[in-house]
Amino acid sequence: MRFGYTLMTEQAGPKDLVRFASAAEQAGFEFEVMSDHYFPWLDEQGHAPYAWSVLGAVSQVTERVELLSFVTCPLMRYHPAVVAQKAATMSLLSGDRFILGLGAGENLNEHVVGRGWPSANVRHEMLGEAVEIIGDLFDGGYVNYTGRHYQVDSAKLWDLPSRRTPVAVAVSGKQSVERFAPVADAMISTEPEAALCRAWDDERAQVREDSTRKFIQLPVCWDPDREAAERRAHEQFRWFGSGWKVNAELPGTAAFAGATQFVRQSDVAASIPCGPDADAIVQAAQPYVDAGYTDLAFIQIGGEHQDGFLSFASDELLPALRKAYA
Repeated sequence: MRFGYTLMTEQAGPKDLVRFASAAEQAGFEFEVMSDHYFPWLDEQGHAPYAWSVLGAVSQVTERVELLSFVTCPLMRYHPAVVAQKAATMSLLSGDRFILGLGAGENLNEHVVGRGWPSANVRHEMLGEAVEIIGDLFDGGYVNYTGRHYQVDSAKLWDLPSRRTPVAVAVSGKQSVERFAPVADAMISTEPEAALCRAWDDERAQVREDSTRKFIQLPVCWDPDREAAERRAHEQFRWFGSGWKVNAELPGTAAFAGATQFVRQSDVAASIPCGPDADAIVQAAQPYVDAGYTDLAFIQIGGEHQDGFLSFASDELLPALRKAYA
């Protein structure tokens, strides 16, 4: 298993994120993922810079780590043809270290362009067309496309990397796995479900494709003071346990605050490792290893606590993880 670090745009500004990216590479993380949001989930998080500008800067202060958008929604806020251009540019800037992570999005971020919020079935149709358009543009040459949801008129990417940019797609169940496993280069999901990993590999086997990497995140809240860590995790991450199917539908921070008003601090602490103990985080990673995930990205909760976490990761956490799961 590879271990990565999350550049969480919802809890830090752009300059800090660039600094964290460099420090995370020095700490020994193997890849870095960046959220692509217009809004934070809760007002307490307090940030939402433009991910693609930050990714460009990160590509220039790192040398080794892979970089992923985690995830970009190419449905409404961004047209798929524009996403393809951004991804190709990122591959060039990073020296072929970029993986384009795509997903069906959240109302929280997509509502800002005033087009409403489609049902999950429609969003998966839109994502399917978007993946096809992006793939065609990555192939080079002029692309014309007329689908149910998108039209592309004589588009071409003039700056393409020598290595085709890999595409990872976020899935949550049978429908999305069946649609995207045969065409994606990697899988992203939010729950440590072994059945989801098996289904992904089964779908790929049916079209004579090999197994792929499988990416997932694990939130933690490191702090020398366990009680302070639990308070911060509850304040900023009490929404996490609701699951993607709920979180994708809520329209703004007020809705997330209302939906989580009865979540207790003890509830959050029971599901997120909090405090200074590396062994607790290693144990929390076990279900992800057992389920078949190959790449685990950690989210350190609290923008002002990244420096301490990165020192802890370098000195204690990453050595312990590699000893347990080498």
